[in-house]
Amino acid sequence: MLFNSTEFLLFFPIAVLLYFVFPKKIRNYWLLICSYFYYMCWNPKYIVLLVASTVVTYLSGLVMEWAKNSGKAEAQIVKIKNWTVAASFVLNIGLLFYFKYINFAMDTITRIMAKFGIAVTAPVFDVVLPVGISFYIFQALSYTMDVYRDEIYAEKNFFRYALFVSFFPQLVAGPIERSKNLLKQLATPGEFNYDNVRSGLLTMMWGYFLKMVIADRCAILVDTVYNNVSGYFGYQLVLASVLFALQIYCDFMSYSTIAIGAARVLGYDLMENFHLPYFATSIKDFWRRWHISLSSWLRDYLYIPLGGNRKGRIRKYFNIMVTFFVSGLWHGAAFTYIFWGVLHGIYQIIEDVLKPFTDKLLEKTKINPDNKLLYVCKIVVTFIFVDIAWVFFRANSIGDAFTVLKNSLYTANLATIKVDLWALGLDMRNMGMLMVGTLVLFISSVMRANGDQSNKTLLVEWISRRNFIIRYALYWSCMLMIIFSMDITGQEFIYFQF
Repeated sequence: MLFNSTEFLLFFPIAVLLYFVFPKKIRNYWLLICSYFYYMCWNPKYIVLLVASTVVTYLSGLVMEWAKNSGKAEAQIVKIKNWTVAASFVLNIGLLFYFKYINFAMDTITRIMAKFGIAVTAPVFDVVLPVGISFYIFQALSYTMDVYRDEIYAEKNFFRYALFVSFFPQLVAGPIERSKNLLKQLATPGEFNYDNVRSGLLTMMWGYFLKMVIADRCAILVDTVYNNVSGYFGYQLVLASVLFALQIYCDFMSYSTIAIGAARVLGYDLMENFHLPYFATSIKDFWRRWHISLSSWLRDYLYIPLGGNRKGRIRKYFNIMVTFFVSGLWHGAAFTYIFWGVLHGIYQIIEDVLKPFTDKLLEKTKINPDNKLLYVCKIVVTFIFVDIAWVFFRANSIGDAFTVLKNSLYTANLATIKVDLWALGLDMRNMGMLMVGTLVLFISSVMRANGDQSNKTLLVEWISRRNFIIRYALYWSCMLMIIFSMDITGQEFIYFQF
């Protein structure tokens, strides 16, 4: 059941209406039923995995809470907690490994053995990747770690905890929520609030605009080129690569935006997942803005426990590489994703090594670090490196990625550009819609960059303060663009595959 499907447009109003009709004491139970139904629409049998992860992490929290209050010696308490959190991680990561990585691991081992002249026929496991498994397992494990660190008390109400793990707006593609935010809110079922409903629905509409008007149109051109990279050169490859950066941003942000809006309608606030990532002035800054729920998860539960930057420069760089290797692997069982993650790790290390030199250069040349031209240059340079990494993320193989980078250097015959452009899959109407949609996104991003940074839906709020005629003209313009985009939609959100 995609957010951009007819089924969801029927499911969501019914879920919301009955949620507010039911008495408060049973609203969480209704949401849990809705969440499990929503998940089972993909493959009913995989609900077992969601429930298993929920039960394991729920019990691990109770065991650690019991140990803490048992009156046992501190050493015994630590031992019980260590074994409990280890068991929780092994069982959950074991599920994730089997369903997401087992065939990739077997194939990789076979290839390595073949390099040494050892012929091995690896078994092929008949498994299908359960939708959302990477997201809900990481969310459940964050709860385990928070209880382990005594940052929260273990949740005693199983149904409330089960809803935290399976909350349908963000179940299959995030944001990866924390217990200190969402679980705490679930203790008090949401109340009907007109402002929340209005803001939530407008936020959802903005998400649909990003997906259907921009992302799905970018996908047409990107897929045309990347599915035959040897058949295109120069500006065609550059355009496809730039549009993929736009596609994945709008595609993933659209899901997060719709999720945030849907949760707000129900009376809950989900965490922000994107904060103008293409306005980043460095790779480090980019990762403070991109997929914030995952990057903060990796920081808090992997990078810092490994030692972070506290144990010397070499250890710091090792920790960075491990973290970004895991980030790449989390995205998918393919070397392209791993290469993408490792490349970002290398970027971060090079950036850290060069920082003292760039700081001295600015000091010697007496260039103001706040200079606007310098600021724009840093944004452009950062985007170029981010987009180079996106080439590996999108390509069907690492070989294809290098083909894209190499062939992008070829110059094009200016006389053929107009003709070639329409051969990339987008006709004039769809190209025009894409350009208008991108312009709207750019304007909204500039407004937010120059406005109240705490306002997560600045454009929506700005529109809501206009007079009646302007406000509804803009609303209907957005709706009409979404409606006119229905003939090319139906594509899954990119992050569903992770």
